[in-house]
Amino acid sequence: MITSVVGRTFLKAYNEKYGKDFSPKEFFEEEYWQLFYNHTKYMQWVTNSPFVQMKSGQKPHLLNEQERIEKLEALFEKAGKEMPDASFALGFPASEAKEYASTSGLVSDLAIPVDEDEVYLSWIGSGLGIGVAGGFTILFDNAEITLQTYEGWKIYRKYLNDPTLEKLRGNQINTWNGQWLTYSMDPDKYREDFDFSELENNGVFKANASLAEVNTVNWSQLFFSVSQEFPKTEMMGYVYGFGQTNKTIGFIPFQFKSGTRLKDVYKQLFGGKYSNPKEFESLFGMHIKRACELGSIGLLALRPDSLVKYMKEGKTFSIKKDEDVINYQAYKTWLIAMLSKNKEEITDYTMQMAKVIQSYRNGGKGNSRITLIDKNLFETKSKKEFLEHLTTIVSDADETNLEDIKQLKNEIHLMTNEEFVYFSTLLKFDYTYLQRKTN
Repeated sequence: MITSVVGRTFLKAYNEKYGKDFSPKEFFEEEYWQLFYNHTKYMQWVTNSPFVQMKSGQKPHLLNEQERIEKLEALFEKAGKEMPDASFALGFPASEAKEYASTSGLVSDLAIPVDEDEVYLSWIGSGLGIGVAGGFTILFDNAEITLQTYEGWKIYRKYLNDPTLEKLRGNQINTWNGQWLTYSMDPDKYREDFDFSELENNGVFKANASLAEVNTVNWSQLFFSVSQEFPKTEMMGYVYGFGQTNKTIGFIPFQFKSGTRLKDVYKQLFGGKYSNPKEFESLFGMHIKRACELGSIGLLALRPDSLVKYMKEGKTFSIKKDEDVINYQAYKTWLIAMLSKNKEEITDYTMQMAKVIQSYRNGGKGNSRITLIDKNLFETKSKKEFLEHLTTIVSDADETNLEDIKQLKNEIHLMTNEEFVYFSTLLKFDYTYLQRKTN
């Protein structure tokens, strides 16, 4: 099972990095159990596992050390003697596997030989799962990512044991992993002297008078952070969800070079770094399930979700406050990245043409040109209609703009329908931005 595969990758890297020779069982007992379960607050809740099966009167937070050891020994007993199932081998089928129980996940009907090591590795791999918004978890079979995730385990445990954070709830290890990697793998966000307040300010935690918990990170924010470490990489990820009904999406390629591409485009268009990285990056990315349906997660999957209403529904974009400017920059960055994805050179051609169209609009008398631009040209949904409106513009445009309009006609004529949608949307955004600046 993939949880065991990732657990094995991690354990090999861990032993090499720290000069250890732990077997899967030894690591589980010395590190995993000690961090995850030998405390009043668990880091992980595994339904039906020995760690959550309580005798009469027992409560997880009231167990003494001897009772916790008994839970560990119960797992050892199962791992050594029973056929693995999902209650003590994470990611394996439920015990009624022959009936293909709906609560099973990551399941194969192939007869795969399993030894005791695979059980412990499955726990380790499961603990390395990266939770993202939408109820899904991602596993990367990558030594560097798993080691970085492990470093976060100790920090989460420290906070759970902190008496000043008694309201912080446990059992959120996968959610924590997503936030930890997003924070720690982005050099623009990470500070070595971080504390709980720093993480809270970065949106890792949310707290009120009665409860503190880890927020679930958007997959796109995780994507941008990981792309900092792997700027030119495509990496396979396994996407799944454990819950009352387990969900298995499967292996999905993550094109981290797309995150690098968006940042490069932004720098060329607007210069420097975005003023509010968290707010800016949170705009990108469709729902994780929809992104996976595309077959790979790259530029297309990073499309800002709120952009759809302007591309497909003909909604009017307006810029009235600073937040709208951030949206405009995100939309423009993505649209140009899509239009120039096979080109090295990034040009701001739509802004040039927006200036030409604005000049035409403002150069006439009455409302005829205003209506032609605002109501006709920018509301059309087809290349044919757009070109017809350009023909009307040519008939009375200033001599100085004729060559630019002719060039625009030629560019649009050669576009695919998909490219035209991107281009016309971007042209409308740039025109709106110019109007806002000059009014």
